[in-house]
Amino acid sequence: MSHWIGTTSPADAGMSDFKECLKQLRDGHPEDALLHVRKALGIAPKNAFYLSYTGLLAALAERRFADGEMLCQEALGMRHNHAQLYLNLAEVYMQCGRVQDAIATLEKGLVSAGRDFRIRRALQKIGNRREPVFGFLHRSHPVNRALGR
Repeated sequence: MSHWIGTTSPADAGMSDFKECLKQLRDGHPEDALLHVRKALGIAPKNAFYLSYTGLLAALAERRFADGEMLCQEALGMRHNHAQLYLNLAEVYMQCGRVQDAIATLEKGLVSAGRDFRIRRALQKIGNRREPVFGFLHRSHPVNRALGR
């Protein structure tokens, strides 16, 4: 008889609390969401998503921007190819008025996580970027960069 019967597997550790965190966040209750994600993180401290959401919610609920930034960056160090982790860090930056850092984070996310529509939408929402001077050249081309300034 397996000792896993009636218990959750390690992969599911903290998942019910994390799901409740997401529900509370979606419903506009960041303080309650933070309580649930901290419980999930306590169960699975190496989970990049739990870490990232703990950082995001520390910024949203408690205005602890430096802690939020650190936790989100740590999560990105664990999983640099997932769009949501970039979105969370960018939101921390937006919450404390660091718009250029948010844009840079989202642009890095486009490269590392693929051209995810959520990242593109977040960049459009920030909306302070003009079109490149020469549309036929990439935004990062030296001519566009020089003339765009």
